[in-house]
Amino acid sequence: MLFDVTRGELAEVFGEDGTASIPATAFPPPTGDSAGARLLQRVGVPTGTLLLRQPDEDDGLLPLVQDVVHIQDFENAPQDSGAWPVIGWLLNAHLALDPASGAVHAFDADEETVRELHTDVSCLIQVTLRFQRLLEEFTFSDDDDDGAEDADFERLEREVERIRQETSSVDPLPFQDDETVWSVIAEEIAAGQRFRNTGPGTSARVPLQAVHRPVRGGNQEPTQ
Repeated sequence: MLFDVTRGELAEVFGEDGTASIPATAFPPPTGDSAGARLLQRVGVPTGTLLLRQPDEDDGLLPLVQDVVHIQDFENAPQDSGAWPVIGWLLNAHLALDPASGAVHAFDADEETVRELHTDVSCLIQVTLRFQRLLEEFTFSDDDDDGAEDADFERLEREVERIRQETSSVDPLPFQDDETVWSVIAEEIAAGQRFRNTGPGTSARVPLQAVHRPVRGGNQEPTQ
């Protein structure tokens, strides 16, 4: 594992209600015995930006890639990737776990593209944790002055860039270029999006301002 992540660390920051996991019985055998699957079972991820896939109501299993996309439409899909379990949804991509290598791949059905997004699940958890914690703990000032707002966004951009750089020094895949889903999400966060809307002028944690900076290719409305 590239990063040392524990359930206790997530629970301390987000609480048990703010952390989700996938039950061991949801992984089709023998994928449940892989290191990545065990992390998703025992550690989980913070809820919010990343949505974990829920097991099927009928058989209690995670869907496979071939169940959620037309795998034949993906020219660069790795061999046997249709049989990988789908573990989550991030932005506009299905996330699938390659149980053999431990890597996480992002399948974009709209663009019919697939790319390796994380070298292992520990990196997926780490990036999700750091961005979700930033969304939980970053505060904008109550000052309506333009200079104060600019200073807030400069602080926010520095925090986002720090997450990019510190992640890339260990695993370059999440921010390999501007087109990865994490790069798009990072750009949205740096523009003031994805914060919970507690209203302008509120001193509570992470108040969201009414006006966001524009994001290339991003949704201009705040998202959960």
